Amino acid sequence: MERLKVFLEESDMPRQWYNIQADLPTPMKPPLHPGTGQPIKAEDLAPVFPMNLIEQEVSAQRWIDIPEPVLEKYFLYRPTPLQRAVNFEKLLDAPVKIYYKYEGASPPGSHKPNTSIPQAYYNKAFGIKRLATETGAGQWGSALSMACQMFGLECRVYMVRVSFDQKPYRRLMMATWGAECIPSPSDRTQAGRKILAEFPDSPGSLGIAISEAIEDAVGDPDARYSLGSVLNHVLLHQTIIGLEAKKQMDKIGIYPDVVLGCAGGGSNFAGISLPYVCDKIHGKQVQVVAAEPSSCPTLTRGPFAYDFGDTAMTTPLLPMHTLGHDFVPEPIHAGGLRYHGMAPIVSHLVEQKLVEARAFDQIETFTAGINWARTEGVIPAPETNHVIAAVVNEAKKAREEGKEKTILFCFSGHGLVDLAAYDAFLSGKLIPYALPEEEIQRALKSIAGFPKP
Repeated sequence: MERLKVFLEESDMPRQWYNIQADLPTPMKPPLHPGTGQPIKAEDLAPVFPMNLIEQEVSAQRWIDIPEPVLEKYFLYRPTPLQRAVNFEKLLDAPVKIYYKYEGASPPGSHKPNTSIPQAYYNKAFGIKRLATETGAGQWGSALSMACQMFGLECRVYMVRVSFDQKPYRRLMMATWGAECIPSPSDRTQAGRKILAEFPDSPGSLGIAISEAIEDAVGDPDARYSLGSVLNHVLLHQTIIGLEAKKQMDKIGIYPDVVLGCAGGGSNFAGISLPYVCDKIHGKQVQVVAAEPSSCPTLTRGPFAYDFGDTAMTTPLLPMHTLGHDFVPEPIHAGGLRYHGMAPIVSHLVEQKLVEARAFDQIETFTAGINWARTEGVIPAPETNHVIAAVVNEAKKAREEGKEKTILFCFSGHGLVDLAAYDAFLSGKLIPYALPEEEIQRALKSIAGFPKP
């Protein structure tokens, strides 16, 4: 009998994170200072992040040690299992073996603690007393709330309003872990008040919530800002996923033909894929695929350009695939994927053709998620449904081509506090939606005069 679950001992868990920047064939374009247009300097970021995280953000060191206090917290849920989806394979009736890294094993139910724990640790070590952040679906806010409680930090979370309303149990999780959760846009910040004055019924966006959280943090010398995706140090921390997966697949003598993850800002996708992208750079044959929503098609339809990471234009200009910093996505239920930009690392890899991207509409993704739940048992997060739809797509191609494939994907989180989304799907309230081209062109006007990568 083939093994359906592959575990690692705690002693086998990776003790270092992997930094893809050490192996890139072509260096990434630098972030730019919005005032001078020159490459950003470490000291420019000091009001926003602690210097120990800034050092990781700009590092080109291949391996970065995981501190012992972080490892101790990781051991609460890591190493996470690698599992074979045999029942889903039977349903698809295709020549594929499907393995998934189950990141729903963490206390908040997603991959997000892989970076919230080290971020809380590094801020505490730097003497910071409070963190401010944003959250879309609430997974990041939950994870940071838990991590701040672990290290004795206060936490304030600006939650995208549509998700605040759709996902009450996520904000209750944050409250349980001691955090303050505020619907965004809010009247707490100048950025929020400006949006509300123009759009009183704004559903919010991650870009708006980021603006509020940064403004909040910069106005308090004892506070710093924390981001759950996009930035280099965040993706660095998430590589624990792929590094564990490689060890687990080695134990059973298997190497994937295709590695997949859902992509909103890029964190879980990078986490599973970057160690395999390294292999690809050095000659290994492996396909790497990012799955995103057709309602927010950053990678598949957004240009590679310099843009702000937030709506109020307070961040550095980042070289990334973007739909424009003032783009407000439709209020789809995959709140964690409703972001106008993509991680510069992921964007760079797409430009270098080391990674490819595909977009899926919400009916396709929820159909895949329902089929997964009815075969494998676990109800996926709406975000995770996107990568499951991509797995279905890969299986269909394998069947049509008559080729056997081994598929590995990141199961980024469970959907047990996202059941309102399933209720909307099962009751027929969701419709297929692809972002109109005219809306993309309207949003991109906001970056027309920006520097070109």
